[in-house]
Amino acid sequence: MKQEQLIKEFQTIEDNFNKAVISNNIDEISKCISTDWVLVDAQGGIIPKERFYDVVVQGLLKHTTMTKEILRVKVYDNIALVTGRGKTQELGKANQCKRTNGLQTFTKRKG
Repeated sequence: MKQEQLIKEFQTIEDNFNKAVISNNIDEISKCISTDWVLVDAQGGIIPKERFYDVVVQGLLKHTTMTKEILRVKVYDNIALVTGRGKTQELGKANQCKRTNGLQTFTKRKG
């Protein structure tokens, strides 16, 4: 698959995830992530999925916007490394707006 097609495919995946996060609905978010998903914070700390869910459910973290632009996709067998740039608006931390750069890993699963 060509780079442009890969970017389009993973942009769709990201857009669906972004919509789920903005919904602040754990059921919707869980449809988009794996059981071993983690979040890496700005200081490099690892936040387990369960902790992320906890702060969303408690209303301590609420996303009002979330966008990401996929910049590059590299596929190695059934693993894809996806590089992108994102922007979120969160309530609960003095209405912060964050810009993020990141690398995500996707594993192709059967079914």
